[in-house]
Amino acid sequence: MGEYAIRAAGVGDVDGARAVMLDTVYRDLRSGYVPRWHADIIDPAAAYLRPERCTLLVAEHVASGEIVATGAVRDRGPAAPPNPRWVADRFPSGTTAQLCRVYVRPEHRRHGLARALVRELTGFVATAGGYEALYLHTDPAVPGAEPFWRSLAHEVCDERALPGGGQGIVHFELPLPAPVPAAVPVA
Repeated sequence: MGEYAIRAAGVGDVDGARAVMLDTVYRDLRSGYVPRWHADIIDPAAAYLRPERCTLLVAEHVASGEIVATGAVRDRGPAAPPNPRWVADRFPSGTTAQLCRVYVRPEHRRHGLARALVRELTGFVATAGGYEALYLHTDPAVPGAEPFWRSLAHEVCDERALPGGGQGIVHFELPLPAPVPAAVPVA
């Protein structure tokens, strides 16, 4: 990982992070920008940098200085619709940390970036505290996404098996990390 640096995004990283996210929704997801699904992409600072229990991480390619991967935590669960009601009920907003926007540019895949981002994001969830579940969903059409998440998480619902196929996405739950105890002041 020496050729990459993973860190919490700052204001100066927002444009690079947005570029990774937009490239992914157009190239891999093939949906393009859909405001009701992707509003956070347009203003990542408001979505991830300002809220206390949210974060945006970036991976920078050290040699080029380019942002090549992203990963985020938001403090809300999936909405119903478009997700199945029982999935939304299982992962309520406020007590659910949702991993999202774990995207890696194709030429930087297979270097452990996504796994390292997930490790850092789950560490953030443990430090933030107050979360009772760690949720994510993925589009199996994204190359490598489904097997990657199956290696880390437990499937909750594969919408492809639902009548009509739902949205065709797969919902997962990750093990919730142990809370990080608050530092006790020394008297």
